Amino acid sequence: MSVDGALKSVAPRLLAEKHGARAGWRLLVLLTVGVATMLRAGVPTGSIDDFIASEMPVSGVPGLAYAIVTAGEIATADARGVVRRGDDKAVTPDTPFNTGSVSKSFTALAVMQLVEAGKVDLETEVSRYLAAFSGQPAGAITIRQLLSHTSGFSTFQGNLSHQDNTLHNNALERQVDQMAGEVPAHPPGERWEYSNLNYQILGRLIEVVSGQTYQAYIENHILKPVGMTHSFVADGEIHDAMAYGHRPWFGSKRPLDANRTDLSTAPQGGIIASARDLARYMQMMMNGRDDVLSAKGKANMMQPASKASPFYGFGWFVNTGNGTVWHTGNSVGYESLATMMPTKKNAAVVLVNAGSGVGFGETLQLRNGLAARALGLDYDGEGSRTSLKLLFVSLVLTPVLFLLSILWAWFHRRALRGKSGAFGLFSLWFPLFTTLGSAWVVFSLMPGLLGASFSTLNLFAPDLGLTLIAIPVTGVLWAVFRLGVAYSGKTSRD
Repeated sequence: MSVDGALKSVAPRLLAEKHGARAGWRLLVLLTVGVATMLRAGVPTGSIDDFIASEMPVSGVPGLAYAIVTAGEIATADARGVVRRGDDKAVTPDTPFNTGSVSKSFTALAVMQLVEAGKVDLETEVSRYLAAFSGQPAGAITIRQLLSHTSGFSTFQGNLSHQDNTLHNNALERQVDQMAGEVPAHPPGERWEYSNLNYQILGRLIEVVSGQTYQAYIENHILKPVGMTHSFVADGEIHDAMAYGHRPWFGSKRPLDANRTDLSTAPQGGIIASARDLARYMQMMMNGRDDVLSAKGKANMMQPASKASPFYGFGWFVNTGNGTVWHTGNSVGYESLATMMPTKKNAAVVLVNAGSGVGFGETLQLRNGLAARALGLDYDGEGSRTSLKLLFVSLVLTPVLFLLSILWAWFHRRALRGKSGAFGLFSLWFPLFTTLGSAWVVFSLMPGLLGASFSTLNLFAPDLGLTLIAIPVTGVLWAVFRLGVAYSGKTSRD
């Protein structure tokens, strides 16, 4: 999910903004795409330690962990801060974080393992493997199209997958069967649009073909062989070892009530991993050896998947300009960035236990700047966030102004009751039509523009969700109150 217009200069980032986040507002949600390559004006100066010390307070994140791979070896693994705001338990390089959409690369790797085992064909339609898609419009989508986000499913359709099926052991099966009847927003194979639904379907594919749960397959075929001893797959349980997620709350960060993981969304964003373990994972992806997957298979994952997907491979964004392969993650209360330079066997991963606010408490510059310094990539920052801050402040103040206007209407009730004639009637009734119109825009059109329903928005950014709902509600309340005051006293004296 996904959500603000901070994408600049690099083609993959522009694609992610256009299709995965659709201009401006999408990055405010948080859904899912996230974008972060670093090809800008100049190589950043200053040490990583100095950068973290200056940027971490600005971002408001309680805890951060990062790891750096240089020439194929883990050169650095370090951490700052605490696992939960208000507690004193420190984050370490082995503290598990929810990695969000970095998880998609694990799902893609698992599918490629099944491809190499001869159990899955990339060009075969999904209905061959999943009976729920038989006879459905989405049944003709191929496995390659799911892996490369060219299935035709939209960002909005993908964000519908954030449902509370946490406590059901068959949550993934239930969710995919429920979504099997969704009609793709676009013809399969014609355009790229980031959608979580693609990887949720692939997770179910892994279960059906392998005969194992998604959790068991990833654990046995990826995490254990790679040596990711401080990592696991979302299983619907609460894990005390995890860093607590924190969501934006009017300029601050508020911790989640509990670290319960979500079964149904595991394939798209439910790999829980430490920074050191993710460094091991990226080592494996770049080592050029046949191990959990053939060297050729790994290389194919990190290449453009098709003409319709020139900047996305299988579970990874691909920047053909500077040779980076990367993915961001944006899950409820967490954000991440994993970046590789396969030709140099260099990589960096940054994990934070907080989601970004709108202008206030954004983590993008912290993650991008740290990775750029680690990899020697050009990066000159995200620029001024003043306009976004002003936007958020204005949104928050709008319901307050409507409530103050209700008081104003009461204290000026004589003037309202005295309105007459065509102009008077127009001035009384026009605010009602405009506020009803704004309510229709917010509740009917805005979810499509945001790429997420309000329930999803409230999961990721509850302060923004509450504000966007409060604006039309208080607006209509003000307009109705004015009319009530005006007409209730037309025939009586104050």
